[in-house]
Amino acid sequence: MSIIVRPRNLIKNKSVASRLSKFYSDLPDNAPTLGENEQWLNSLSSNNRIGNLKRDYDNFARFPSNESFPWTFERDSTNPKKCIVNTPLSWLTDTKYLRQFNKNKHLQSNFVDVRIVKCTSGKGGDGCVSFFRDAGRSIGPPDGGDGGHGGSIYVQAESGLDSLAKMRATYVASDGGSGQSGQLDGARGKDILITVPTGTVIKWCLQPKLIKELMEERVNNGHYTDKIKNLLENEYYDLECFNDNRYMGELPSHIQMKRSSNTSSSWLFKEKDEQYHRDKEWFVQLDKKMRLYDYGVLKSELEADKFPLFGIDLSTPTKKPICLLKGGKGGLGNMHFLTNLIRNPRFAKHGRPGLDQYFLFELKMIADLGLVGLPNAGKSTLLTKISNAKPRIGHWEFTTLEPSVGTISLGIQGPQFTVADIPGIIKGASQDKGMGIEFLRHIERSNGWVFVISLENPDPLNDLNILINELGGQEIIKQKRVLVVANKADINHTSTESRDKYMRLKEFCDSKGWDSIPISALHSHNIDKLLVKMAKCSGRLSS
Repeated sequence: MSIIVRPRNLIKNKSVASRLSKFYSDLPDNAPTLGENEQWLNSLSSNNRIGNLKRDYDNFARFPSNESFPWTFERDSTNPKKCIVNTPLSWLTDTKYLRQFNKNKHLQSNFVDVRIVKCTSGKGGDGCVSFFRDAGRSIGPPDGGDGGHGGSIYVQAESGLDSLAKMRATYVASDGGSGQSGQLDGARGKDILITVPTGTVIKWCLQPKLIKELMEERVNNGHYTDKIKNLLENEYYDLECFNDNRYMGELPSHIQMKRSSNTSSSWLFKEKDEQYHRDKEWFVQLDKKMRLYDYGVLKSELEADKFPLFGIDLSTPTKKPICLLKGGKGGLGNMHFLTNLIRNPRFAKHGRPGLDQYFLFELKMIADLGLVGLPNAGKSTLLTKISNAKPRIGHWEFTTLEPSVGTISLGIQGPQFTVADIPGIIKGASQDKGMGIEFLRHIERSNGWVFVISLENPDPLNDLNILINELGGQEIIKQKRVLVVANKADINHTSTESRDKYMRLKEFCDSKGWDSIPISALHSHNIDKLLVKMAKCSGRLSS
């Protein structure tokens, strides 16, 4: 992961800027004349509307089908597009950030596949109160420039990265500069670009501190059990969401992110205070018109400051950066308030605030096949025999503490495919026993799953059923191609015991339409035939 600072104009979304500029009405550019200011102020209207804004990340948004929306929600009677979604806390955090409450978890190595990151976009710079001066006159027309727009937070998926370990805990874009005299606009705040591995899923989440405080409250009240997952799934949080008819019809599709906003205090005064101006009829009339402008800015922010409820999936490298949080708009300088009634405007507008949000970055490795097995089934040994991966190998449970990916090639003319090895799964893993099933995210995208079963164990068929149940049952398994590998077939090979165990496995696999093969990874027996079957299971080789 790297952090790159670049000028905003290099990654500016021109189509969005064009649509927003129409919404702000015909705001004069620098050096506006008195007539242009009058025309602009008179054109402000509460009827200005902005349509469905195309946000950068909508191309990568994840949406369930209308029939499978998982949560309950209530509509707002005053706004048909607005609703409150009752979301379980398990969707808004990750158990790795609650490890202090989970005594069953093992400490992990430097491999990091989940990060919760605080992102802050920059505040818009304040407008300037200034008047032109030269040798012939002490005070001339207003020439205070506009504040610069605040920096935004961008994300980009790149190939070649394989971990989230180098991500920072906090990313803060810089604020826009204040406007200057001489009708000079303030500098734009510098953007932050976060680079992540291809395969990263990004979701909006709650501040970890809030979740931990809730957990502590439950612990102190005696409501806590050892199953963090159950607690998080039974505690709910109300999310303010909107539906966008382009994606999910009438169902909630986007979370509404909010900036701190108070348009009544958006003025910046110089020399004379606010009360002085509030007593003047000409300012009262100007303030009414500018409230329409503020309302327009707020509406555009609400439209832009939405994030897909089910997150965005960067499963492929992104050609251009995606804006997560947009910086605040710069405030207007006093050059915009010169009118027939207002000759010396000693006021300007404050810049708009930025956004302060938390996001959960979840890396899901992209491999054609996923290796699944109980501890000590021989997955790591198998992976070293068939690929370029070098996982840790040992004679103790949970030898594999982190996922690893190997690449397999069937010769120069043959297909090439990748295989992901994840930590062993035990009975009760779905209830956070052993290493849990948190690493299953790395084989979710795989076309096929390879179950590695040890014939050394007393009941290999029971081992296979344990894995099936822990992975979610037949409904989940049937979505994948399946290959069952009976490893350690060399043990007791002179007796019929090992053969009988395999035949029971094969009979079960045949009933499910799954392929199977006996091997010895340690002695490289049957490996060539296994590679062909794996290539077919991955979809890289036709059957």
